[in-house]
Amino acid sequence: MGMLDWLSPKNEIVLQGEGVTLRTPRLSDHAEWARVREASRAFLQPWEPTWPEDDLTRAAFRRRIEAYDRELAEGLGVALAIRETRENRLVGLIRMHNIRRGVADTASLGYWIGEPFARRGYGLAAVRAVSAFAFGPFRLSRLEAQCLPDNAPSRGLLLKAGFSEEGYARAYLKINGEWRDHRLFGLVSRARASESPYIAGT
Repeated sequence: MGMLDWLSPKNEIVLQGEGVTLRTPRLSDHAEWARVREASRAFLQPWEPTWPEDDLTRAAFRRRIEAYDRELAEGLGVALAIRETRENRLVGLIRMHNIRRGVADTASLGYWIGEPFARRGYGLAAVRAVSAFAFGPFRLSRLEAQCLPDNAPSRGLLLKAGFSEEGYARAYLKINGEWRDHRLFGLVSRARASESPYIAGT
């Protein structure tokens, strides 16, 4: 089943998690997205690639949305705005990207939560909802994630979500202007895990 088979009549994916609603980002999200990102700049920048000078502008956001739409149409990625369900506030974004099909059926997972909404469980709920989608209707076998060695909150979130720490990669990604080492994590669908002789035989 193709990527577009999961789109709603409005050409968006909508998922529900504990206290969060995840949906495909829209251009109309720009003002709220820019406000949360600007308020969280010092909080987020140490863990992300360097922001372009025009990163928070409407034009840059339009390019971002267009890139997300292309990824979705080509089956290469799924980006979802994370909204707090009770008051429908945008609190962050989660993205499955670098999707590989065939013998892999794997995707990488990334996310951010704005500083005003951090430590409230929104990120964990979003990761769990996307993992259920990935291993259920989307039929992936594995998710991968990475975080900086000193990003203890992100490491804890991934472990709570069921990921296992699998390794350590030197100079893995260029973060905030520097090539940084990363911890590597993986999560395998229960259906695929039950087929593995290394797991079933333990």
